[in-house]
Amino acid sequence: MEKNSTKHKVAIIGAGTMGNGITHVFAQFGFPVTMIDISTEAVGKGMNTIQQNMERMVQKEKITLTDKDNALGLIKTSTDVKSGINDATLIIEAATENLDLKLKLFKDFSQYSREDAILATNTSSISITKIASVTNRPQQVIGMHFMNPVPVMKLVEIIRGYSTSDEVAREVTTISESLGKIPVVVNDYPGFVANRVLMPMLNEAIIALWEGVAGVEEIDNVMKLGMAHPMGPLQLADFIGLDVVLAILRVLQDGYGQPKYAPCPLLVNMVQAGKKGVKSGEGFYVYTPGSREMKVSEAFRK
Repeated sequence: MEKNSTKHKVAIIGAGTMGNGITHVFAQFGFPVTMIDISTEAVGKGMNTIQQNMERMVQKEKITLTDKDNALGLIKTSTDVKSGINDATLIIEAATENLDLKLKLFKDFSQYSREDAILATNTSSISITKIASVTNRPQQVIGMHFMNPVPVMKLVEIIRGYSTSDEVAREVTTISESLGKIPVVVNDYPGFVANRVLMPMLNEAIIALWEGVAGVEEIDNVMKLGMAHPMGPLQLADFIGLDVVLAILRVLQDGYGQPKYAPCPLLVNMVQAGKKGVKSGEGFYVYTPGSREMKVSEAFRK
């Protein structure tokens, strides 16, 4: 297993899908990491996911049993932000995509973390500059947008805020490379690159379904078979979370003020009805817990 070339102690805020995935990768590549969430139940669930994912990697011979044990031994958990981040030199926020929550967390980072700590956010759309504005060190704030599932996906979209220093951008690039990732540095505009391009496509697929152009499987199959996408746009929207897709579209709509980013009414209604995709068990498809099986939701069957 490769070892990290730096000496960073890492703190990850959030033990959900992205938080536990980021924790997994840092530990796998030799970084001591603390995973922090609001409850012992949340961090316990996150640790369970990491253990299961690492066990699958051992079974597939991607890592050894010793690698797994060493990585798990590098992970600590905490339910207290103040104590969890106090000795970290790299803090990555991977909490819910909510601006008010992120601003509160970054104010806490300013107060409780080391002065030399890099403050990163895994936000998929929210302004890095706005987040940095509530800290006492905007030059040390940067976006570090991992893709889901983190242990598998190679890209890290690195977003420079208005004040992010060259030194911090270089260091985060080096860290990403030491995780076996491919970093791509972009500037701070709503949606950055990944979601500025992706979300209008997902929204257009939902509009096509809403207008009756084609059914769920037909739309997904056109994009999979005709455009070589590994996953159709409606399935991908379910996988991301329809609530997350809606939140990002609203950031794009607010940021650019253009009607092309307006979320489809069908998407809005589905989120309001609690149909959020894989996380809720139903979106455009219905998902069976513990299984890869899925079928088109009754709501969209002809």
